[in-house]
Amino acid sequence: MTIDFAGRTVIVTGAGNGLGRTHALELGRRHAHVVVNDLGSSTDGQGGSQAAADLVVDEIRGAGGSAVASYDSVADDAGCRAIAALAREEQGRIDAVVHNAGILRNAPFNEMTDERFFPVLETHLLGAFYLTRAVYPAMIEQGYGRIVFTSSGTGAFGRPDGANYASAKAALLGLCNALAIEGAEHGILANAILPVAYTRLAGAPDITDTSDQAVVARAEAAASRARMLPEWVTPMVVYLASEECTRTRHYYSAALGRFARVFVAATSGWYAPGDTPPTVEAIAAHLDAIENLDEFDLPDSVFDEIAKITERYPG
Repeated sequence: MTIDFAGRTVIVTGAGNGLGRTHALELGRRHAHVVVNDLGSSTDGQGGSQAAADLVVDEIRGAGGSAVASYDSVADDAGCRAIAALAREEQGRIDAVVHNAGILRNAPFNEMTDERFFPVLETHLLGAFYLTRAVYPAMIEQGYGRIVFTSSGTGAFGRPDGANYASAKAALLGLCNALAIEGAEHGILANAILPVAYTRLAGAPDITDTSDQAVVARAEAAASRARMLPEWVTPMVVYLASEECTRTRHYYSAALGRFARVFVAATSGWYAPGDTPPTVEAIAAHLDAIENLDEFDLPDSVFDEIAKITERYPG
């Protein structure tokens, strides 16, 4: 089997560096028409430049592929509508979106100001919402679509100094869930990637930086952090963006060359007897049973969770 994107148009946000760049290059190699979106800002979202997006477009075209640059910000509705319009004007359709754009403004929670919190949510979460909303009508019209959200282990499992980032990345899983359920009847599948990679957000040099120091840093990373290079994440992302992908509402970790499904489950738990609510003391007494991981369910929706409870505990 060869996975090919001939005739498909794919939008990749934050495609000027790191993960987005490698996603865009691989999609281009597989004959997708790639909309390379990158605002060209700093890692904390300041400023802008066309250089990074242009460089990736040149790489794709230089290898015989098809690509166009977009410099719009995903953090506002107008920018996302412009990205969607560019994609549709170029090829008449939008087949997949890889939501990858992101910024960092790390701080301990007791130093988490509005200026650090909200711009991170605007880029990661609202950007994914705005752009998905902009492309959704085209996908419904054509009866086909693939959405790949870039979440994070930070959102699923947590880390210090990143309440803003964790909130945005966890919320993306909720957006993925809702879109997967609503999009199914239209042939639209939605999944999420939880990557670990050495990128610009993790301290790697900007791809447009051609200084000796940056060149040395990239070479050292290739040698010492080989399995943390973005190329180790891209195969999973490209698969999820492809027609061959039949999964939806799934999350996948891609870390150090290990690919694994991440899921939210509910233990079989403890079913309180009788016709009156249990006491607080009863909850404390049965906490081990409530937390027992020996049996669990993976509900397909909140309604499915209720159905599974009634299946386990009829009457």
